[in-house]
Amino acid sequence: MLRWIRQQLGFDPPHQSDTRTVYVANRFPQHGHYVPQRFADNRIISSKYTVWNFVPKNLFEQFRRIANFYFLIIFLVQLMIDTPTSPITSGLPLFFVITVTAIKQGYEDWLRHKADNEVNGAPVFVVRSGSLVQTRSKNIRVGDIVRVAKDETFPADLALLSSDRADGTCHITTASLDGETNLKTHYSVAETSVCQSVSQLEALQAVVECQQPEADLYRFVGRITVTQHGEEIVRPLGPENLLLRGARLKNTKEIYGVAVYTGMESKMALNYKCKSQKRSAVEKSMNTFLIIYLVILLFEAVLSTILKYAWQAEEKWNEPFYNQKTEQERNSSPILKFISDFLAFLVLYNFIIPISLYVTVEMQKFLGSFFIGWDLDLYHEESDQKAQVNTSDLNEELGQVEYVFTDKTGTLTENEMQFRECSINGTKYREVNGKLVPEGMTDDSPDGSTPRLIGEELLFLQAVSLCHTVQISYDQPDCLVGGGDPFSHANGFSSNHMEYYASSPDEKALVEATKRIGVAFTGSNGDVMEIKAFGKAEKYKLLHVLEFDADRRRMSVILQTPSGGKVLFTKGAESAILPFTTSGEIEKTRLHVDEFALKGLRTLVVACRHFSPEEYIDVDRRLNAARTALQQREERLQEAFSYIERDLQLLGATGVEDKLQDKVQETIEALRLAGIKVWVLTGDKHETAVSVSLSCGHFHRTMNILELLQQRSDNECAEQLRRLARRIKEDHVIQHGLVVDGASLSLALREHEKLFMEVCKNCSAVLCCRMAPLQKAKVVRLLKTSPEKPITLAIGDGANDVSMIQEAHVGIGIMGKEGRQAVRNSDYAIARFKFLSKLLLVHGHFYYIRIATLVQYFFYKNVCFITPQFLYQFFCLFSQQTLYDSVYLTLYNICFTSLPILVYSLFEQLVHPHILQNKPGLYRDISKNSLLSFRTFLYWTLLGFCHAFIFFFGSYILMGEDTTLMGNGQILRANRQLMFGNWTFGTLVFTVMVITVTLKLALETQFWTWMNHFVTWGSIAFYFIFSLFYGGIIWPFLHTQDMYFVFVQLLSSGSAWFAIIIIVITCLFPDVVKKVFYRHLQPTSTQKSQMYSNRVAIGDDFIALQPLSRAKSQLGKISLYQPPRRRPSAVWSPCAATNMGKAAVPAWPTSWSK
Repeated sequence: MLRWIRQQLGFDPPHQSDTRTVYVANRFPQHGHYVPQRFADNRIISSKYTVWNFVPKNLFEQFRRIANFYFLIIFLVQLMIDTPTSPITSGLPLFFVITVTAIKQGYEDWLRHKADNEVNGAPVFVVRSGSLVQTRSKNIRVGDIVRVAKDETFPADLALLSSDRADGTCHITTASLDGETNLKTHYSVAETSVCQSVSQLEALQAVVECQQPEADLYRFVGRITVTQHGEEIVRPLGPENLLLRGARLKNTKEIYGVAVYTGMESKMALNYKCKSQKRSAVEKSMNTFLIIYLVILLFEAVLSTILKYAWQAEEKWNEPFYNQKTEQERNSSPILKFISDFLAFLVLYNFIIPISLYVTVEMQKFLGSFFIGWDLDLYHEESDQKAQVNTSDLNEELGQVEYVFTDKTGTLTENEMQFRECSINGTKYREVNGKLVPEGMTDDSPDGSTPRLIGEELLFLQAVSLCHTVQISYDQPDCLVGGGDPFSHANGFSSNHMEYYASSPDEKALVEATKRIGVAFTGSNGDVMEIKAFGKAEKYKLLHVLEFDADRRRMSVILQTPSGGKVLFTKGAESAILPFTTSGEIEKTRLHVDEFALKGLRTLVVACRHFSPEEYIDVDRRLNAARTALQQREERLQEAFSYIERDLQLLGATGVEDKLQDKVQETIEALRLAGIKVWVLTGDKHETAVSVSLSCGHFHRTMNILELLQQRSDNECAEQLRRLARRIKEDHVIQHGLVVDGASLSLALREHEKLFMEVCKNCSAVLCCRMAPLQKAKVVRLLKTSPEKPITLAIGDGANDVSMIQEAHVGIGIMGKEGRQAVRNSDYAIARFKFLSKLLLVHGHFYYIRIATLVQYFFYKNVCFITPQFLYQFFCLFSQQTLYDSVYLTLYNICFTSLPILVYSLFEQLVHPHILQNKPGLYRDISKNSLLSFRTFLYWTLLGFCHAFIFFFGSYILMGEDTTLMGNGQILRANRQLMFGNWTFGTLVFTVMVITVTLKLALETQFWTWMNHFVTWGSIAFYFIFSLFYGGIIWPFLHTQDMYFVFVQLLSSGSAWFAIIIIVITCLFPDVVKKVFYRHLQPTSTQKSQMYSNRVAIGDDFIALQPLSRAKSQLGKISLYQPPRRRPSAVWSPCAATNMGKAAVPAWPTSWSK
């Protein structure tokens, strides 16, 4: 505990050095001055609270909210001074809100504790004292040797020591970490791979030195020093030697590894850290309104206090005969009396701040988020994936999006690659029936066979089939590489025995293509890679892998050929390969690459370099030196890679097709009609990106395409931007599209942000190509922070999209083929891009109108609630007498008016979902937070004040006609039946208020369900039943019972019923007239659509089968007021919360129905 406190205060940092030293099997040095490092234990703690800190920590977090803290202050004031209301009136609602939130958070944390205990208590095997001991996962220490069996997950981050394979390798899957389901090969160093028994491992003397823990899953820098026969052997350790906690062992019987990072220091745990909290525009508006109401509250309290002292300036009111002051009151300080009175009025009016607003909003967001997952229209049957919500705090933000930033590959396209063409030594080839056919030739040669590929063509195919990280999985478990021929004869290789797995779909497509053509990769055994070139087996020794990275944009392998030569094969983007080539058909290949890109194909360039023995020795030395460095390893590796990957011989290029996803064009068009601008941010070369943009409808053929490409200096970039700006002004009628590349974007963002943004905002569509991940995030941030502060949405499927997804106001992950990193870091996840239109146009629309009305209505009903209390002070000499009973004060927001608005905020639909999807323009009606504008807020607030005045003065006037107000404060009716003074009057006002605010919400409700009816009429009925019981029985636990028999007497009066009906009608009738007047004389497009949806119902089977443009044109042909002709109703497809009755359907033309 003391150590933990010291660490929290910064006096005892857990890691004093940049590296950690791990002694394998905890064999510490015997010399006396060794001080062991302290490491975290292996417990995983995802929970937030413990039994001891739950109450203080949870209370601290809840009272950080302004409203909760405000009510706590009011409660304390009520306890400390004599206030007109009981502390219970503030304390009980506060207690209710705090308790409900604490129970919700406590339950969620209990589930996390339960999951943690399952993980921490899992059985594991550890080598200790020369034997294999079973223990619990939480007991693993750094330095322990752990045994993991097939299909088990790794309990800590382990450096691989050995496996049951002779070469010390193992296969794992990291699906739980990054979603990649392909098999990855991990390696042990040669000196430890021979230790395959417990006794050998116990005798192993080794020390691992590595960096301190960091969150990057793909980075590990370390080295292992093995002592054999008194000699120390140093070997480098990298990501390929580290088995991450949470990954699973596959196709390997067992492995042994030494724990280097444990518990909360493992890479998986370090990735638990919370993303930055995103706040919606509605929440910001809510806080602004709260501050305005605080000002109103302070104004009312100050005014009441001043008026009280002004009134008491007259002697007769200062100390009336019935309320003589005590001596202490006469002698008390005027300032203290003023402050005390001010605080008392503050307490009296404090209910104008709606404390239950926060808890209702939380419940609405939490429960409402289930509708996205339940919507069958967002379910993708082929992959069995439904939409998922990772955060419910941004539901309403889906209805406010102004800019969509989308990745291309895997988001707009399927990320299913098909090899189409290639260029070899300046000649273009295409694949026809598993054969490479030169351009201009058919696959029908005179003798019915294809000429054997030789020379450069064969070398090109060998390079493609060897330069990759593909793994092979065999259907037959006993089928080993080299254990029999898994292929059939010649070019007709069978795929029944094996399947390729790759982290990149491009690699898989290329290796499968070379296999069909005749050069098949048949697997690897240790550092030996085997291919079969037209039936002839060839073995290559893998010497080094130069891994792919986003900066170099290429990957390479160095191999020893069967003849003993050393060769480097490399592949990557043309801009990353061509500048480093010195031989080959460079210009022809460049032209072919551009042609492939114009066809929308993804291109890769392939090259090689042959090393002399002396060159290879130099290369090997540089690589080993860089890989064993503990400091600045990445920089030194980049230098080594740059030295090696030069003087290349160009072999050719490949063109792979990535087909568009279904309904991408319709989705982009719908977003454009909704007023949303779409930007495509991709890493592809600009010709490919432009081609795909045209085919998916992002760019139109009639659009004027502007280019900001290959800018080399700030001045050049600025001049080009000015030219583009002038061109846009001159051709202002034409739609413009802008294409920017990564290099030019860097220059534009460095010095000319304002000019760049001016050009972009005047373009209908923007395409950014050759983008690095951080550049994507910078573009999003640029739009976010522009003066207009538009709401942005980013959507992508890969790890390179994570920064963009986290930067945008709303981040959406696509459940694609590039892993699950984007999904894990997103706010929402969907299976296909086409689902974005319904997510925004329907769900976003619904969520926004629901919560906007919820917020406005809450403030409205609280103004209605507390303003009569303020007015009553003018009639009671500002004596701080309450108008309502304390129980009514407490239950108004908790019971009497809470459920109708909650149900409304869950189910309300202004327009039918099908209409919203097929009229995207309706999205514009709610854009820019229009329903929470200051004008709308002012309308609801003034409406609340107006209704409150009618409640109070209506009750006062109507009751005054039937009664005589006696001097003792009692009300005497004409028939001499005694009623109970101010409590009767207050109850009448309260009754009218409960009925009116409930019916006001009923008037606002467009979409009625049985639940709406139940809570609306049920709330009014509950109020009457509760009041009858509360006032009709003497409750022994109440000290005073002012309301005894008041409600019964009130309801027994005909004039009271008359007053209730008259006042309710007076309040709501102008609302009805206003709605009718505006709906018929100045209808909004939403109201027109409501009228339209009441006249016609359009079946899913009709809409789903039509292209969007055709559906729109057909819908346009239907007159809004066309009298409908009956026909059998169309069948509705299942859709969440869409159980509306079927209206009359016009008789469609036969061709449309088909």
